Amino acid sequence: MKRIYAITLLLSAAVLAVSCSAVRKCKAPELNLPSEIRAGYSDSLTIADIEWWRFYGDTTLCRIIERTLENNKDMLAAAARVEQMRQLYRIGKAQRLPNLSANLYGNNETNDYYGEKPVRDPELGLKARISWELDLWGNLRWAKRKAEAEFLSSVEAQRAMRMTLIAEVATAYFTLTALDNELTIVRRTLVTRDEGVTQARLRFEGGLTSETVFQQAKVEYATTAALIPDLERRIEITENAIGLLMGEYPNLRIERSEMDIDAELPEELPIGLPSELLKRRPDIRQTEQQLRSSMAAVGMAYADRFPRLTFDLVGGVENNDLKGFFRSPFSYIAGSLISPVFGFGRKQAKYKAAIAEYDQARLAYEKKVLEAFKEVDDAVVTLRNTHRTTLLKETLRDAARKYVSLAHLQYRGGSINYIDVLDAQRRYFEAQIGLSNAVRDEHLAMVELYKALGGGWQTDELQSDDRPVKAKKAEKAEAAEKAEKPQREKRKE
Repeated sequence: MKRIYAITLLLSAAVLAVSCSAVRKCKAPELNLPSEIRAGYSDSLTIADIEWWRFYGDTTLCRIIERTLENNKDMLAAAARVEQMRQLYRIGKAQRLPNLSANLYGNNETNDYYGEKPVRDPELGLKARISWELDLWGNLRWAKRKAEAEFLSSVEAQRAMRMTLIAEVATAYFTLTALDNELTIVRRTLVTRDEGVTQARLRFEGGLTSETVFQQAKVEYATTAALIPDLERRIEITENAIGLLMGEYPNLRIERSEMDIDAELPEELPIGLPSELLKRRPDIRQTEQQLRSSMAAVGMAYADRFPRLTFDLVGGVENNDLKGFFRSPFSYIAGSLISPVFGFGRKQAKYKAAIAEYDQARLAYEKKVLEAFKEVDDAVVTLRNTHRTTLLKETLRDAARKYVSLAHLQYRGGSINYIDVLDAQRRYFEAQIGLSNAVRDEHLAMVELYKALGGGWQTDELQSDDRPVKAKKAEKAEAAEKAEKPQREKRKE
């Protein structure tokens, strides 16, 4: 008994030593994270903690995002991929358990040898087999870890796709509202241009101005009118792009709100700490799980160099006919030890190849972390500068509007020519378009920063019907706010 106990301890120690040494050549990733994502941003809070339906307060946009997450084909394919890897993970776990199989058979062998009488040899049997591999060197354990890492990688890939889809929908939505606003500006300006052409024609026919002024007014009108077809084309293409994300066919009318040009957006937003970024970004966690999978592959390749011990227990009944069939039991137990003897270095080469593959995965992980920090820094810089641009464009628009009013007054007083009025109108038109584009770029910068920080994938923590409930609550709160506003104004009076 003591001898068996000693052998068991020795075997356990050998297994532990092999498991530890299997991945000793796998270097840990060298991240050397900075203390701050960006200088001056050391707050532990981050906008990535905000649920996407709160970050994007537009209920219309939230409904579009909901439909996208429910119907997008890539999203559905990612969910199917997760289910596939979940089942493969179950297979990996089951490999460590004994395998039970049963076989019911019957045969009738006839032997007719030369010079002898034909002999019939019937046989009926029912066998049950239990086969179990003793995981001495951790091969099966590493296989289980590899399957688990691949499953978790697919989960993180689905989350990363969800995050990307939400950002793509929001980007297309804000682009669409900006195009709508630009088209509104062009059409409103076109009405003014048409009035200007009419006035220039009357003045020219009345002999008050030259034909040059009349032709200049027509040029301004035609230049403005030529912008409409391209804007309408871009609007329809953007609607089709949103429809595709939603899993719909083209020519779908996308409901949307109007762009609020005068809305004040924050210049800076909290971005959190470097360690939180690694936890928040699902694409980083996906790459980390791929690294774990590669490490498990190294362990499998290492363990494959050692013998495998398998036990088989077979039992059942066997007889020549049905008479006394269940009175003819048999059983046997067998063990097999399979060990590589001379493989021309194939096992060793396979192990070294697995280490090289792990190094590739490690470097890919380090690169993904660097890319994430770059994306966050770029998004912070972009948001800050687009906000400054918006403020400057707003000042320019107000000045251009005042310029138009003064130009009309001076033209009526005879101080300037009508061409100067057209120039003032042109500058005001360009200032409006510039402000609209600046507000659009600021919204897109906020979307990019939210995505770069890993915001937008938290929907998997909700119930399937929780997002619609959130949207309905937001709509009710908005309606209550509108209903209460007149009452508050009356109380102030």
